[in-house]
Amino acid sequence: MFAKLTLILLICMGVNSFPDGAPVDACVKDRANQPNHGQHRTQPLSTLPYRIVASSANYGPNTRITVTIEGAEPFKGFFIQARSVENDQWLGSWEETPNTTIHPECSAITHADPREKIKATIVWKAPHNSHGRVYFTGTVLKNYGTFWANLIAEAPQDPVALQNLF
Repeated sequence: MFAKLTLILLICMGVNSFPDGAPVDACVKDRANQPNHGQHRTQPLSTLPYRIVASSANYGPNTRITVTIEGAEPFKGFFIQARSVENDQWLGSWEETPNTTIHPECSAITHADPREKIKATIVWKAPHNSHGRVYFTGTVLKNYGTFWANLIAEAPQDPVALQNLF
């Protein structure tokens, strides 16, 4: 009986945990950008202890934009997608970075190890034949049961775009 219970627990742990990052279906499931961590749900944004900052929101052909995740508390994981401001479609690609996994099918990048992190710096590359505006959205996990989803990275405002608003 004990052996059966142990086997069931091991199978459940394997199904529910992704210490090496989010699977590619995180891009398209019902709750996109949110992990399938059992009963756990996203925390209120007002309690977010991390910052996600993009070096720009504007891109031209082959532009590289750095996205940094950091905070006062360590975190275990992340899942970030690049999306077009104009049409909300997945956009561009991510550069290989140590301890990350790239999901090119949906312009996403995720952690590839379960170790605590103080800071993660990832680099996105724009398509070679276009220009426009991009935003970065996703999830940061403090641990299995505590995460913040549907985050949008801060990005410096383009002074020219701001002038066009007034």
